[in-house]
Amino acid sequence: MLNAYLFVFVASFISLFIMRKIAKRIGLVDQPNARKLHHGAIPLVGGISIFSTLVVTFLIFMPMSNNLTIYLGCSAVLIIVGVLDDYYDVSFKVRLFVQAGISLAMMLLGKHSLHNLGFLMGSETISLSVVSGAIVTILAVIGAINAFNMVDGIDGLLGGLSSVTFGSLGIVFYASGNFYLAHICLLIVAATIPYIMLNLGCPLGKRFKVFMGDAGSMFIGFSVVWMLVRGTQDPAVISFKPVTALWLIAIPLMDMATIMIRRVRKGHSPFRPDREHLHHICQRFGMSPHISLLFICSLATICAAIGILSDLGNVPESVMFISFVAMFICYFLIMNNISKVILLLKRLLGYPVATDANTVTSAEVKATNNHISH
Repeated sequence: MLNAYLFVFVASFISLFIMRKIAKRIGLVDQPNARKLHHGAIPLVGGISIFSTLVVTFLIFMPMSNNLTIYLGCSAVLIIVGVLDDYYDVSFKVRLFVQAGISLAMMLLGKHSLHNLGFLMGSETISLSVVSGAIVTILAVIGAINAFNMVDGIDGLLGGLSSVTFGSLGIVFYASGNFYLAHICLLIVAATIPYIMLNLGCPLGKRFKVFMGDAGSMFIGFSVVWMLVRGTQDPAVISFKPVTALWLIAIPLMDMATIMIRRVRKGHSPFRPDREHLHHICQRFGMSPHISLLFICSLATICAAIGILSDLGNVPESVMFISFVAMFICYFLIMNNISKVILLLKRLLGYPVATDANTVTSAEVKATNNHISH
């Protein structure tokens, strides 16, 4: 497998350089505007490159199976829709329809669905009927895809958070003895690292900068939920508890849920773009883009570590679930009163305080250089 990891890493780099040239020629680029404050036209090829590289790697190094074929087929559809969205700005209703269709394909062709939620409430497992399980699965797939799409707000964040999640999945699969899925997850991480490097301008500078694009964020989100469902629901694969999945995607999940609740409470569409995500808040507090990236990925790593250690240590699922709910409530309350929280923290830490705590700092404006602020 060492050859597979070396191959996917190098191939991902080469693919990114080739595809960014093609993207510039055909106009698959992100142009700066009022909401997109980066400089110049940035190729939207991160997701296409990662996916194509993984397909070639799987065909060469991994034994193909019906499950892997279905996964790649569903991912290919999302990649195509994502590219069309990046190019033509497809309506979110169309995207939701396609995502729901992919959910059905996962259930009908792959036989993968959420039907067992584990022992969340104590001594009895929560089993879902066929209909309720299908509804929950569709919501989970759509939720995961959009959760990872929404965090794509500063350089390196989507790649960093997805690497934390897939790295964590690789650990739990490996610990359970499922080396096949562990390698798939870790190969995704290896294919993502070159994208992160170019996205951050390391080591070649911003001249070779690329963005993930909606194609990439949808592929990442679907891949995450596919692995979570397989790892918690498939009898032949089960590697960790269903509640552990919440901890592995804690930050994207809590950020999405909090933002959507706040938007609905204001009478807005839950899909309406704003500047209230965690990465925006970090910059409003005065963090640089790189510090914000490090801070958020560290939070995600801590949450994932808690989930993994709790799972391996056989902590009761009800305790893990109650702890997660408590953490989410704290997160929601903090984010819902973030202006007051920022003002208080700045005063305690001796930061200069603006007269309006909601004022966007110049550092935030300068730092928000991704192609979408959800």
